[in-house]
Amino acid sequence: MAEVEVLVVGLGNPGPEYEWTPHNLGFLTVDRLAARHSIRVNRYECRAIVGQGRIGGKAVMLAKPQTFMNLSGQSVKGLLEKLEIGPERLLVIYDDLDLPWQSLRIRPKGSAGGHHGVEDIIRCLGRDDFARLRLGIHPGHEVRDGAKFVLAPFRSGQRKELDRLLDDASAAAESIITEGVEKAMAAHNRRAPGTKREEE
Repeated sequence: MAEVEVLVVGLGNPGPEYEWTPHNLGFLTVDRLAARHSIRVNRYECRAIVGQGRIGGKAVMLAKPQTFMNLSGQSVKGLLEKLEIGPERLLVIYDDLDLPWQSLRIRPKGSAGGHHGVEDIIRCLGRDDFARLRLGIHPGHEVRDGAKFVLAPFRSGQRKELDRLLDDASAAAESIITEGVEKAMAAHNRRAPGTKREEE
Protein backbone atom coordinates (compact mmCIF):
# COMPACT_ATOMS: atom_id res chain seq x y z
CA MET A 1 0.00 0.00 0.00
CA ALA A 2 1.35 3.39 -0.98
CA GLU A 3 1.94 6.11 1.57
CA VAL A 4 -1.40 7.57 2.66
CA GLU A 5 -1.97 10.91 0.93
CA VAL A 6 -5.25 11.87 2.64
CA LEU A 7 -6.72 10.85 6.01
CA VAL A 8 -10.52 11.06 5.87
CA VAL A 9 -12.14 11.06 9.31
CA GLY A 10 -15.89 10.80 9.81
CA LEU A 11 -17.11 11.82 13.26
CA GLY A 12 -19.75 9.95 15.23
CA ASN A 13 -20.42 7.79 18.26
CA PRO A 14 -19.82 4.03 18.38
CA GLY A 15 -22.68 1.68 19.16
CA PRO A 16 -25.88 0.61 17.36
CA GLU A 17 -28.06 3.01 19.37
CA TYR A 18 -26.29 5.97 17.74
CA GLU A 19 -25.93 4.60 14.21
CA TRP A 20 -28.93 6.31 12.56
CA THR A 21 -28.74 9.69 14.29
CA PRO A 22 -27.73 13.11 12.91
CA HIS A 23 -24.54 13.13 15.02
CA ASN A 24 -23.33 10.06 13.10
CA LEU A 25 -23.44 11.58 9.61
CA GLY A 26 -19.63 11.52 9.53
CA PHE A 27 -19.58 7.76 10.17
CA LEU A 28 -22.34 7.19 7.61
CA THR A 29 -20.49 9.20 4.94
CA VAL A 30 -17.30 7.20 5.53
CA ASP A 31 -19.35 4.01 5.16
CA ARG A 32 -20.77 5.29 1.87
CA LEU A 33 -17.30 6.28 0.60
CA ALA A 34 -16.01 2.85 1.56
CA ALA A 35 -18.83 1.15 -0.34
CA ARG A 36 -18.32 3.33 -3.42
CA HIS A 37 -14.60 2.53 -3.57
CA SER A 38 -14.54 -1.05 -2.24
CA ILE A 39 -12.52 -0.11 0.85
CA ARG A 40 -12.89 -2.39 3.86
CA VAL A 41 -13.07 -0.31 7.04
CA ASN A 42 -12.58 -3.02 9.64
CA ARG A 43 -9.13 -2.65 11.23
CA TYR A 44 -8.63 -1.15 14.68
CA GLU A 45 -5.86 1.44 14.89
CA CYS A 46 -5.27 4.46 17.16
CA ARG A 47 -8.69 4.10 18.79
CA ALA A 48 -10.44 4.14 15.39
CA ILE A 49 -11.82 1.65 12.89
CA VAL A 50 -9.88 2.24 9.67
CA GLY A 51 -9.42 1.03 6.13
CA GLN A 52 -7.04 1.92 3.31
CA GLY A 53 -7.63 2.11 -0.41
CA ARG A 54 -7.68 4.48 -3.35
CA ILE A 55 -10.09 7.24 -4.31
CA GLY A 56 -9.50 8.85 -7.69
CA GLY A 57 -5.93 7.60 -7.78
CA LYS A 58 -5.11 8.96 -4.30
CA ALA A 59 -4.07 6.66 -1.48
CA VAL A 60 -6.47 7.30 1.41
CA MET A 61 -7.22 6.06 4.87
CA LEU A 62 -10.86 6.18 6.00
CA ALA A 63 -11.35 6.36 9.76
CA LYS A 64 -14.18 6.30 12.31
CA PRO A 65 -12.89 7.22 15.80
CA GLN A 66 -14.31 4.97 18.52
CA THR A 67 -13.57 7.37 21.40
CA PHE A 68 -17.07 8.90 21.42
CA MET A 69 -17.56 12.26 19.76
CA ASN A 70 -16.15 14.61 22.39
CA LEU A 71 -12.77 12.84 22.47
CA SER A 72 -12.29 12.47 18.71
CA GLY A 73 -9.06 14.47 18.73
CA GLN A 74 -7.10 11.77 20.55
CA SER A 75 -7.71 9.30 17.75
CA VAL A 76 -7.13 11.82 14.93
CA LYS A 77 -3.83 13.00 16.41
CA GLY A 78 -2.67 9.41 16.84
CA LEU A 79 -3.50 8.51 13.24
CA LEU A 80 -1.73 11.58 11.81
CA GLU A 81 1.36 10.78 13.86
CA LYS A 82 1.34 7.11 12.86
CA LEU A 83 0.91 8.01 9.17
CA GLU A 84 3.56 10.75 9.53
CA ILE A 85 1.39 13.32 7.77
CA GLY A 86 0.23 16.80 8.81
CA PRO A 87 -3.23 18.35 9.20
CA GLU A 88 -2.96 19.73 5.64
CA ARG A 89 -3.71 16.16 4.52
CA LEU A 90 -6.67 15.68 6.86
CA LEU A 91 -10.36 15.87 5.93
CA VAL A 92 -12.94 15.78 8.74
CA ILE A 93 -16.62 15.07 7.94
CA TYR A 94 -19.31 15.91 10.48
CA ASP A 95 -22.87 17.08 11.13
CA ASP A 96 -23.62 20.78 11.66
CA LEU A 97 -26.74 22.07 13.42
CA ASP A 98 -26.07 25.59 12.09
CA LEU A 99 -26.74 24.45 8.51
CA PRO A 100 -30.12 23.44 7.02
CA TRP A 101 -30.85 19.74 6.53
CA GLN A 102 -29.25 18.38 3.33
CA SER A 103 -26.92 21.36 2.78
CA LEU A 104 -23.16 20.92 2.39
CA ARG A 105 -20.37 23.29 3.32
CA ILE A 106 -16.67 22.76 2.65
CA ARG A 107 -14.12 24.90 4.48
CA PRO A 108 -10.30 24.82 4.46
CA LYS A 109 -10.01 25.79 8.14
CA GLY A 110 -11.80 27.67 10.91
CA SER A 111 -13.37 27.39 14.33
CA ALA A 112 -15.33 24.42 15.60
CA GLY A 113 -18.60 26.36 15.57
CA GLY A 114 -19.66 24.71 18.82
CA HIS A 115 -19.15 21.14 17.55
CA HIS A 116 -17.50 19.29 20.42
CA GLY A 117 -15.84 16.65 18.25
CA VAL A 118 -14.15 19.31 16.11
CA GLU A 119 -13.28 21.31 19.24
CA ASP A 120 -11.38 18.30 20.56
CA ILE A 121 -9.52 17.79 17.26
CA ILE A 122 -8.43 21.46 17.25
CA ARG A 123 -7.39 21.18 20.91
CA CYS A 124 -5.36 18.00 20.35
CA LEU A 125 -3.69 19.21 17.14
CA GLY A 126 -3.14 22.75 18.41
CA ARG A 127 -4.34 24.17 15.07
CA ASP A 128 -7.49 24.54 13.01
CA ASP A 129 -6.12 24.56 9.45
CA PHE A 130 -7.54 21.26 8.26
CA ALA A 131 -10.25 20.72 5.64
CA ARG A 132 -13.74 19.95 6.81
CA LEU A 133 -16.98 18.91 5.17
CA ARG A 134 -20.00 20.02 7.20
CA LEU A 135 -23.36 18.33 6.62
CA GLY A 136 -26.45 20.33 7.56
CA ILE A 137 -28.93 18.78 9.99
CA HIS A 138 -31.09 21.74 11.10
CA PRO A 139 -34.74 20.70 10.65
CA GLY A 140 -36.08 24.16 9.78
CA HIS A 141 -37.90 24.74 13.06
CA GLU A 142 -36.68 25.74 16.51
CA VAL A 143 -34.51 23.15 18.22
CA ARG A 144 -34.83 23.61 21.97
CA ASP A 145 -32.33 20.96 23.02
CA GLY A 146 -29.54 20.59 20.49
CA ALA A 147 -27.75 17.82 22.41
CA LYS A 148 -30.93 15.74 22.50
CA PHE A 149 -31.76 16.46 18.84
CA VAL A 150 -28.42 15.30 17.41
CA LEU A 151 -28.70 11.95 19.24
CA ALA A 152 -32.34 11.25 18.33
CA PRO A 153 -32.97 8.79 15.47
CA PHE A 154 -33.73 10.15 12.00
CA ARG A 155 -37.43 10.41 11.23
CA SER A 156 -38.79 8.11 8.53
CA GLY A 157 -39.06 10.97 6.01
CA GLN A 158 -35.45 11.90 6.62
CA ARG A 159 -34.26 8.34 6.08
CA LYS A 160 -35.42 8.61 2.45
CA GLU A 161 -33.57 11.92 1.98
CA LEU A 162 -30.52 10.60 3.81
CA ASP A 163 -29.51 8.38 0.90
CA ARG A 164 -29.20 11.38 -1.41
CA LEU A 165 -27.35 13.40 1.22
CA LEU A 166 -24.81 10.61 1.70
CA ASP A 167 -24.26 10.38 -2.06
CA ASP A 168 -23.82 14.17 -2.27
CA ALA A 169 -21.48 14.17 0.73
CA SER A 170 -19.44 11.34 -0.78
CA ALA A 171 -19.13 13.19 -4.08
CA ALA A 172 -17.98 16.33 -2.24
CA ALA A 173 -15.40 14.34 -0.26
CA GLU A 174 -14.14 12.70 -3.46
CA SER A 175 -13.77 16.16 -5.01
CA ILE A 176 -11.76 17.42 -2.00
CA ILE A 177 -9.49 14.37 -2.17
CA THR A 178 -8.87 14.47 -5.91
CA GLU A 179 -9.10 18.18 -6.81
CA GLY A 180 -8.37 20.03 -3.58
CA VAL A 181 -10.48 22.17 -1.26
CA GLU A 182 -10.79 25.30 -3.42
CA LYS A 183 -12.19 23.50 -6.48
CA ALA A 184 -14.43 21.36 -4.30
CA MET A 185 -15.84 24.46 -2.58
CA ALA A 186 -16.75 25.99 -5.94
CA ALA A 187 -18.47 22.81 -7.09
CA HIS A 188 -20.20 21.59 -3.92
CA ASN A 189 -20.91 24.41 -1.46
CA ARG A 190 -24.60 24.78 -2.08
CA ARG A 191 -27.91 25.69 -0.58
CA ALA A 192 -30.22 23.16 0.92
CA PRO A 193 -33.34 22.43 -1.14
CA GLY A 194 -35.87 25.19 -0.54
CA THR A 195 -33.52 27.77 1.00
CA LYS A 196 -32.80 31.03 -0.74
CA ARG A 197 -29.30 31.85 0.38
CA GLU A 198 -26.00 30.09 0.84
CA GLU A 199 -25.25 29.30 4.44
CA GLU A 200 -21.95 30.28 5.98
